[in-house]
Amino acid sequence: MIGNRFRPAGRRSGFLAVLLLVALSAASASAAMVDVDVVSDARGTLPLYRAGSRARADSHRSYVEARKGERYGIRIRNNSGGRIAVVVAVDGRNIISGTMSHLRGDERMYVLSPYEAATYEGWRTERDTVNRFYFTEPGDSYAAAFGDRSAMGVIAVAVYREAEAPRATLRDREAPGARPGNEKGADAAPAAPRSFAPEKKSESAAGTGFGEETDSPSIKVAFRPEPRAAERHFLKYEWRDTLCRKGIIDCRWSRNRFWDDDDGDYAPYPPGRRRGGE
Repeated sequence: MIGNRFRPAGRRSGFLAVLLLVALSAASASAAMVDVDVVSDARGTLPLYRAGSRARADSHRSYVEARKGERYGIRIRNNSGGRIAVVVAVDGRNIISGTMSHLRGDERMYVLSPYEAATYEGWRTERDTVNRFYFTEPGDSYAAAFGDRSAMGVIAVAVYREAEAPRATLRDREAPGARPGNEKGADAAPAAPRSFAPEKKSESAAGTGFGEETDSPSIKVAFRPEPRAAERHFLKYEWRDTLCRKGIIDCRWSRNRFWDDDDGDYAPYPPGRRRGGE
């Protein structure tokens, strides 16, 4: 136990010290109030490549690899013993209201019970309906449809503690077939086009589109957030080529010289020789 003052002598002491360091490392790794992951329909939980925090102890920044056309969800796990609320924004837009987000406590948010995890898979257009997230080019994104490219390619989560237990709290419950997570507020997201025409020119940046409609039951609960966010997470998703260029992923050995799936290159004619034997 960490609080035990007894210290055995010899090698045993060193062994216990190593175990203690491992325990402390594990504790520090899970010190965040929430865990935020991107879950691909095809690849499962995507690896996160940690970035600097810009000297803000309450901010967590990571890169994640996006693949064009891939459906995904945002999984958030509450690591605390109290209820929390999370404001979630994709490309700078609140995923419940669809409006420009500043991650403030007066925005629409989801509520998580102690140690609960939930996956949010799309833009909420009705109480029981969302339209799926998918990686796409910025011109095909939900945010760009409203003329907003101010936070393209970023999944942002602001975590709020509960200020005090409300006097009349609706009992947390799940509708049949619902995913965990409860909606705060009553207004549905504003209407938006069902599909956007992608730009002809391929862009190096990535965005999130407004995909197909899917069922996602939710309920309203009472929650009073503290004035300031306790923690913020920013996940910058990029295409693999961009992550390679930035040095986020080491791509020096990403291609196998004995196995190349691109069969578009064939042996060239020798210098001075042309097709047809001329």
